[in-house]
Amino acid sequence: MSKHKSKFVCQECGYESAKWMGKCPGCQSWNTMVEELQQKTAQKSRSFVTSGETVSKPQAITSIVSEQEPRISTTMPELNRVLGGGIVPGSLVLVGGDPGIGKSTLLLQLSAKLAKTKERVLYISGEESVKQTKLRADRLELASEDLYVLAETDVALIERAIDEVSPTLVVIDSIQTVYQEEITSAPGSVAQVRECTSLFMRLAKTRGMAIFIVGHVTKQGSIAGPKMLEHMVDSVLYFEGERHHTYRILRAVKNRFGSTNEMGIFEMKELGLEEVLNPSEIFLEERSQGASGSVVVASMEGTRPVLVELQALISPMGFGNPRRMATGLDHNRVSLLMAVLEKRVGMLLQNQDAYLKVAGGVKLDEPAIDLAIALSIASSFRNQPTEAMDVAIGEVGLTGEIRRVSRIDQRVNEAVKLGFKRVIIPEKNIGGWRVPEGIEVIGVPTLERALEVVLGR
Repeated sequence: MSKHKSKFVCQECGYESAKWMGKCPGCQSWNTMVEELQQKTAQKSRSFVTSGETVSKPQAITSIVSEQEPRISTTMPELNRVLGGGIVPGSLVLVGGDPGIGKSTLLLQLSAKLAKTKERVLYISGEESVKQTKLRADRLELASEDLYVLAETDVALIERAIDEVSPTLVVIDSIQTVYQEEITSAPGSVAQVRECTSLFMRLAKTRGMAIFIVGHVTKQGSIAGPKMLEHMVDSVLYFEGERHHTYRILRAVKNRFGSTNEMGIFEMKELGLEEVLNPSEIFLEERSQGASGSVVVASMEGTRPVLVELQALISPMGFGNPRRMATGLDHNRVSLLMAVLEKRVGMLLQNQDAYLKVAGGVKLDEPAIDLAIALSIASSFRNQPTEAMDVAIGEVGLTGEIRRVSRIDQRVNEAVKLGFKRVIIPEKNIGGWRVPEGIEVIGVPTLERALEVVLGR
């Protein structure tokens, strides 16, 4: 009799070893090596079917006839934006996020809206029974005859159900609960997640239906399982938010059919997630008038400009070392800009504590917010408020110059929509585009000049 060979696989990164180790050499995680039996099944090569023909020979790209398949509208503009214009038939989309953030709610709402447009949708839950899913649908007032619900975790039975229903969209909630009987490891292990995702990818490509799979996240916020999971899918969406905020942000960090780093904003209400079509008004509605340390910046989130408020509090330090704390901003960026203010402008900030925050719980990470950060720090340090109708845009260099930023016309147009009267931009961005009526555009070459315009000295 042949002996069953086993191997040890890290459940965080997928590293394989012939013997058990307490610390994974791949990702340096402790106690993540789990024993799994090696499978020696011969895998048959499969080819994706395209337009009824099996592609088996290399073809010149100029001889291939491209077919533009129409996208499926989700009837949710924010979700359409993040997906790049709608759902692409045959795509595999991974949705990740913290527990309780609203992943299942979002996908159930998406399923119900598509079903109302006479599209067949199959919602497969491995964590809830059919009756529990029905209770959640009743609470959200979602119902449709074309929405089918199945509580199953066996991949073979799921594939059989897909053949019976022939849906346009399939939702798998979640990938960590489904399993294949041929694999001896437990559901949620690296081998199960990899093989089940591979099967769903084959089903999506060969049958032309879109599949959404939910992925759990680790304590560090990354999707649980091997990084290969994110490489296999067509799109990766992260659902972000905080429990004490009602707003949820859906970001596309990977999208083969659209722009990356797109952002859709939702608000959690009693009847589920409701879209926020103008997020700039939401982020600025509670802004204080005449307070020092407050500056509005126009940041680009994918293809959408969003106006948010940056707040800074500069106070004399109470301990031996000054503190530098930032919420929603890069800590290193704040330290760099404070050094530029001290060296190029002459502000004595080395004995000051600095606390910075992006109002509304948004995370900003682009060079165009540098000028607004520096102005908010200077405003709080001098205890001098800025004009309430000012918007600051620009990247700050180490020599104190204000550098050019991209898509300046879209940023300025967004400021005009919300009633702002003046915008401070890099001098190099002046010209080459039409300035809208009702707003004054001021180009500044250096940080010192920007302080003179905004704070008067």
